[in-house]
Amino acid sequence: METIKILITVKTYPTLSSKYEELVCTAGLKEDGSWIRLYPIPFRKIPYHEQYRKYEWIELEVVKNKSDFRPESYRPYSVDTKIRVVGKIGTESNWQRRKQFVHKKVYTNLGQLIAEAKDKKVCTSLATFKPSEIIDFTWEPVKHKEWSPEKLNALKQLNFFTKQDDKFKVVKKLPYKFSYTFKDDAGQKSTLMIEDWETGQLYWNCIAKYGDEMKACEKVREKYLDEFRSKMDLYLFLGTTKLNHFRAPNPFIIIGTFHPKKVVQPDLFGE
Repeated sequence: METIKILITVKTYPTLSSKYEELVCTAGLKEDGSWIRLYPIPFRKIPYHEQYRKYEWIELEVVKNKSDFRPESYRPYSVDTKIRVVGKIGTESNWQRRKQFVHKKVYTNLGQLIAEAKDKKVCTSLATFKPSEIIDFTWEPVKHKEWSPEKLNALKQLNFFTKQDDKFKVVKKLPYKFSYTFKDDAGQKSTLMIEDWETGQLYWNCIAKYGDEMKACEKVREKYLDEFRSKMDLYLFLGTTKLNHFRAPNPFIIIGTFHPKKVVQPDLFGE
């Protein structure tokens, strides 16, 4: 066991697990700039004062997650481990203090990153990536728009046996998969799914405002493509899935974005 301090940069959209209930994958940067993944965390069930936000520093006791071979994967020491919010980094000076951590190691070549992931001596599974060009942001419907009855029944049984609050409502399943298409510095084009919680929440906010799925998807695209491409200096936080880390040709998905405003260089010649 060790006590560790983490700057939270990633919270994925909640998923269901018959073993752990509704779970969120959290990732962030340690004080030396290296990545760490925390899983499992039943985020929406932990006490409100322990519910951390992005770019807050948290402190907790962790152990290596022995069920996960990826070197960055840890878990809270026990189910009773307290998570302490001990600080925050704001957006002052165009995210300058955040950049000091996020920019410590940035990949620009996806092939290099994938090679590191496949190398069992390195096994990189979390990274900051800078695309050379954002081409598109798309969506497609998922096969099943609702959680399976089997999983929901399993969670009800788990709540019953563990005496959990039966008023807790499981998060809605996202009915669409959102993806970025981009190029790296070698001109290689890739399409990766994005599982950032903020993306999913934006979709539900747009549903609440417009009441139409296609309109909501268009509004999500408007922000992530039009706004981010034209106004933001966009970086992608990438992570592998445990299942596909050694199996898939490209095991990475997008688990978050880093998007300070673009810095416009002054015209020294006044033209």
